[in-house]
Amino acid sequence: MELVRRVAVYGLLSASGRILVVREPVGALWSLPGGSVAHAEHPERAVVRTVSEQTGRTVSVGRLRAVVADVSPLAQDGVSLHTDRLLFEMTVNGDAPGDTGDGTTEARWVSPEDAVELPLTPFSAELLGLPVTPLPADAHPSAEPLPPLHPDRRLRFGAYGLVTDPAGRILLTQIADGYPGAGKWHLPGGGTDHGEQPTIGLLRELVEEGGQVGRVVELLGVDNLHNPAALGPEGRPLDWHGVRVIYRVLVDVPTDAMVTESAGGSTARAGWFTIAETADLPLTGIAASAIGQLGR
Repeated sequence: MELVRRVAVYGLLSASGRILVVREPVGALWSLPGGSVAHAEHPERAVVRTVSEQTGRTVSVGRLRAVVADVSPLAQDGVSLHTDRLLFEMTVNGDAPGDTGDGTTEARWVSPEDAVELPLTPFSAELLGLPVTPLPADAHPSAEPLPPLHPDRRLRFGAYGLVTDPAGRILLTQIADGYPGAGKWHLPGGGTDHGEQPTIGLLRELVEEGGQVGRVVELLGVDNLHNPAALGPEGRPLDWHGVRVIYRVLVDVPTDAMVTESAGGSTARAGWFTIAETADLPLTGIAASAIGQLGR
């Protein structure tokens, strides 16, 4: 079975204690509004676009609320589809509107109590913190097509950590030769495996790249990276799109930082640094941005 991945974004819109849910086509399962991220598109732009397209409303994006992953075996296509789903808090610009329906997409404002009674997609129930119930036998699958495949495009979803210890030191990893950004100091983390939840992938990478056991305490946000001609181990330029969620991670009992063999060769070394010491390091953009959030 072919392994296929995509990233999808959804909006949590609330008004007067109710949330907005949609179904497309009419008669399908109810879902949070949203859809797939296009190649090179920032997830925050994607959620504004997809929610506006589905609901006909002008919306603004707020903080990243949750990230989950799920796998759907599509036997008819010979595909195992892994979807990383990002939920953003959003607001409707202008007056809170009523329900809508254009014959294709139906939108409805419902209370959390009423949402429990709706046939929700499992990921919507999970993102909303509601019980996930089996799909009804006559449920319509999503009409959203599979992401198009392109021989020179790559999508990489990664989870990274702003990792600190009780003394306030920051754990960083140095990118090895032969990889984009070689020599720069980076946040621990990396691409998640097919079927892997982002927090699990991050904690796995933390052990592999730094030899540390940590705990995730906060979701900080999402970073988008588009490199249309990245030259890496593949030996030819590829159009890479990276979606990278960032978590706050604490290591309660730090040890000497060390890279293990299972890191796969992309990490040259790891080390603990004070905030002052990081000022003299060549940092990746995502690392510099994350470190800048400390003390805010």
